[in-house]
Amino acid sequence: MENTQNNSASRIGSLTQLQWLAVALVVITGALHVYAGVVEGRIPVALAGVGYAGALVLFLLDFRRRLLYLVGIPYTAVQIPLWIVAKSEYGVVDYVDKAVQVVLILVLIYLYLNTPSESAGHTRKPAD
Repeated sequence: MENTQNNSASRIGSLTQLQWLAVALVVITGALHVYAGVVEGRIPVALAGVGYAGALVLFLLDFRRRLLYLVGIPYTAVQIPLWIVAKSEYGVVDYVDKAVQVVLILVLIYLYLNTPSESAGHTRKPAD
């Protein structure tokens, strides 16, 4: 059990600065979504924030990070047009959240394109 905790701690400690930036952006947009969802009474908005929290937990547990980057791009991107359609009034918090999301999308694209696939280096040789 202790070995598992040490492995998890070492994986979190070995994150790059760009990965830490992604973590910070996910925390910000996730918290803003939960807050806005509760304050405005919009359950889907709050659930979007919970989705970010779930992805963050998976990321910190080192669960298929490249896949998380790939899924995170459209997950975040689709919220921008939904926000434009669903909102009638826009506040400063709304614009901050969307700016955070645009930066998050760009970071996720970069991380996805610059992270080797999990299968790289694990190719099997055919049996003779």
